[in-house]
Amino acid sequence: MASMTLMTYQRTIVLTGASRGIGHATVKRFSAEGWRVLTCSRQPFDPRCPWPGGEENHIQIDLASPDKTIAALEVIKAKVNGKLDALVNNAGISPKGPGGARLSTLTTDLRTWGQVFHVNFFASIVLARGLMDELSAAKGSVVNVTSIAGSRVHPFAGAAYATSKAALAALTREMAHDFGPLGVRVNAIAPGEIETAILSPGTDKIVEKLPMNRLGQPREVADAIWFLCSDQSSYISGSELQVNGAQHV
Repeated sequence: MASMTLMTYQRTIVLTGASRGIGHATVKRFSAEGWRVLTCSRQPFDPRCPWPGGEENHIQIDLASPDKTIAALEVIKAKVNGKLDALVNNAGISPKGPGGARLSTLTTDLRTWGQVFHVNFFASIVLARGLMDELSAAKGSVVNVTSIAGSRVHPFAGAAYATSKAALAALTREMAHDFGPLGVRVNAIAPGEIETAILSPGTDKIVEKLPMNRLGQPREVADAIWFLCSDQSSYISGSELQVNGAQHV
């Protein structure tokens, strides 16, 4: 009987905001599962990143620019070659005022509002719609990274950041409705206080009041993203998963 060599299908994920924190942990999580990870960030690829094939799978993209985001779609399409198993919209910015002050509705200028919404909100639907055919071909999954700041006033997250994340949660519902008939699931995760390099001074005061009395770890958020992109969540769509140690209660 002739032997047959079966080619193992390698799943592919496109991840924005991949260069640090939650994004960095997500790259490692999916790489460990054997996925091909296409990373997108404003920065060029850092050769110190430990995952294989990182440089050839990196797309430098400025999500604050609608034109550059749309132009990058062709680069991404060429790399995924017709099938995309997951798109994770993780990129997000939260500008601060002088001395790291929180930018409120009274202190955020229009240009800043626009920049934040382009990165945190508009880029997510531009990428998902632009990669709609590839996601549908793989019966893939979209995960939008929102925030606990999207549902309450946060002491550090600015007004533009918070409202963009609230809008992204609503967008997740709309996308789940529209992408569902294409065989594509769309969900969101809402992290709380996660231990990354961009924690604001005073976070320890918030942690004292958390039911679990500790910060979350980036790998714990990456595990939630992994779950929503895996077959284990095959009938979950339109959900926003709270990853915050019960902070939302």
